Amino acid sequence: MSRPPVYLDYHATTPVDRRVLERMLPYFCETFGNPASSTHVWGWKAQEAVEQSRREVAALLGASSREVYFTSGATESNNLALQGAWRAIGAQSSPGSFPARGESRADPGMAPRRQIVVSAIEHKSVLEGAERLTQHGAEMTVVPVGRDGVIDLEALGQVIGAHTALVSVMAANNEIGVVQPLAAIGAMTRAAGALFHVDAAQAIGKIPIDVGAMQIDLLSLTGHKFYGPKGCGAIFVRKQTPIDPLIVGGGQERGMRSGTLNVPGIVGIGAACGICRAEMADENARVSRLRDRLLAGLTAGLEGVVVNGSMTTRLPNNLHVSFADVDGESLLIGIGDIAVSSGSACSSASGTPSHVLRAIAGGGSVASASIRFGLGRMTTDEEIDYTVQKFVSVVRHLRATAPAH
Repeated sequence: MSRPPVYLDYHATTPVDRRVLERMLPYFCETFGNPASSTHVWGWKAQEAVEQSRREVAALLGASSREVYFTSGATESNNLALQGAWRAIGAQSSPGSFPARGESRADPGMAPRRQIVVSAIEHKSVLEGAERLTQHGAEMTVVPVGRDGVIDLEALGQVIGAHTALVSVMAANNEIGVVQPLAAIGAMTRAAGALFHVDAAQAIGKIPIDVGAMQIDLLSLTGHKFYGPKGCGAIFVRKQTPIDPLIVGGGQERGMRSGTLNVPGIVGIGAACGICRAEMADENARVSRLRDRLLAGLTAGLEGVVVNGSMTTRLPNNLHVSFADVDGESLLIGIGDIAVSSGSACSSASGTPSHVLRAIAGGGSVASASIRFGLGRMTTDEEIDYTVQKFVSVVRHLRATAPAH
């Protein structure tokens, strides 16, 4: 009898936790009101559910509920953070750029803030978003990371200053899982008078995030990375942070993001945040044990296994390794019934080494067979042991049958 396939691609997406689904279900067919309908009980109940979820998201971030706005996901939130901040700050002193909305919030006595600083391993929605803003007067600066995947703080300190509008650094990388020193970056950014944006899509629910202690001004997240629904996310916007909306019309979310609210999704993301807040420590201990078991099994059974990125500052559920002398495509075909990725879900189909692996290689060669293992809430010991056995067997076979050079 064949065994069920093994899912180890939790960085790409997670299943909805059944407890989350139970919270969501009534808001499809029973409590189905539009939260903007303020004249009857259906609207009131929907609005009450939305505000409860807003409080649950805020509690996970150490924020005020009035600093949380719901979106369709982290990609929208990243775009809102970059473009919204640029329109509110940088565009006001950059000719040929986006027109500023509303009254000017730039200090005429200050130097123009046109620079947007990003790390070399940001998600494409940040990198491409910043690149697009250069067409409208922004000056994009990319800060390198070391071979461990951690941003070069010295290099960051050298490039930010009175001309910097925004610094955007992800909390944890979506491929190699390396966690960035957010508190140090936040302190440097605040000292320069710039805004600090964090793409926390992979980090939320897995590591503690405190927007106050880390001096974060803008933060993006999405529900489907931590056992909530797809198509629903949020953005944290610190009180009095200058940001202009991208989507206007109905004035929902206090004008930050117009459009009818996805009440079931919002209920789901709030429920998922509540579960993560209660269970994060225990879950991290369990999945990090399984991750270490996976690495130990692979290194015991195979030579030429190299971990990409730091093992000391890494998400507990992430393992990213390269296998020497193995063709990457053949390896993915060979392991068959195990769901893993050769990169992020947004770029793994390209067949070329990701910008993240190229960045940490620092100009050196990138192994063709690099695999991202993403463990999760439903991962078992038996699945890890099967994965080790399967990878050891397939890699040995591929090495034995590879044509001699």
